[in-house]
Amino acid sequence: MTKGLVKNVGFQVMVAMVLGAGAGVLMGQQATMFAPLGTLFIQLIKMLVIPLVAVAIVSGAANLGASPAAGKIGATTLVFFLVTSALAVLLALVMGQVFKPGEGVDLSGVNGMFSGDYSDKGALPDAVSTLLGMIPTNVFQALNEANILQVLVFCLFLGIAIAKQPPARSKPLIDGLNTLVDAFVWMINKVMLIAPLGVFGLMADAIGTYGFNVLTVVMKLFVVYVAAILIYGFVAYPAMVAAFSNTPVLRYLSAMKKAQIVAFSTASSMATLPVNMEVVEKELKVTNATASFVLPLGATINMSGNAIYYGLVAIFFAQIFHIDLSMGAWAAIILTSTLGAIGQAGVPGPSFLVVAVLLAAGIPIEGLPLLFALDRIFDMIRTALNITGDAACAVIVDKYSPDYDPKRWEKA
Repeated sequence: MTKGLVKNVGFQVMVAMVLGAGAGVLMGQQATMFAPLGTLFIQLIKMLVIPLVAVAIVSGAANLGASPAAGKIGATTLVFFLVTSALAVLLALVMGQVFKPGEGVDLSGVNGMFSGDYSDKGALPDAVSTLLGMIPTNVFQALNEANILQVLVFCLFLGIAIAKQPPARSKPLIDGLNTLVDAFVWMINKVMLIAPLGVFGLMADAIGTYGFNVLTVVMKLFVVYVAAILIYGFVAYPAMVAAFSNTPVLRYLSAMKKAQIVAFSTASSMATLPVNMEVVEKELKVTNATASFVLPLGATINMSGNAIYYGLVAIFFAQIFHIDLSMGAWAAIILTSTLGAIGQAGVPGPSFLVVAVLLAAGIPIEGLPLLFALDRIFDMIRTALNITGDAACAVIVDKYSPDYDPKRWEKA
């Protein structure tokens, strides 16, 4: 048992986090020498996620495109992601009002971190600009610039076009795409071998640079945030699975542990995509066509964990600066958080979209460096929730798949 625990990637990552935090405390600013370990890990992930999601979405759309249920699957998936993101923001706002994480916070020890450097990073385009911005004028440029939404639109269109070709011509191409997906899965599995080193470097750098003063200031926010994530991941999503699918809830929760550990360690929905697809197909018995379509789409636009983060941060700073939010501000937080979560790329890194949420509600943004210092930890937690929601969506919409067997669990 001990030997198996040592080989477990989740255990290795937790040990790396503790060791990294310890190195940051002992070495202070000198701990930044370990930052390249984290940078290497993140860059390897980013190297693979764009081609992976492109190939997986083309493959999924091609497999579903010829089915008469394709439109229903696509519409249900999009509605699910929008509704669950909005509900996540509402949960965050309620918990923020109940537990008041920003009240009584002492900023005397960290005032030096406050700045207005992020005031130019919060502009959200209007609806027309957003729609036009999703359509690439040059798909190769979109790939090069990692514009995930543009890549998504093109690949969905291409996948459907492939599905409309005669089977004799489309099948070899789809088989080749599936082989490419398998190759990317192999590559990401190899990158995951250095995940503990990457997490160690990231933690050592963060703690060494900012110290534990930051953690004490945002501790109540962190606790409320984790509570909201747990409620949504272990109550809301299982309730949806129980209500709208025939998948056993306990089986769903048990199967998700593997993918959640990978999501937590990488802080990337994209990097977790191969593991999530394996779990959803093999353990939750979702058809390959549904999984290949829903999960890459979810890894791109389903960010309910981010939505919770945006909502709670807005409440946190409103309470710190003693701002009474109007109904219009509440509506702005819900709308901007939902749209911001949908537009957040599924790769790790500081979430500047929270700036847009604060500006929309008229909340000062000077204190944001407090959160960016610990963004990696917040990101790891919310990513685990995001991929849990992707899997819930897959088991729910799979009932519309032409290969769906409603008695599959009775045969198990």
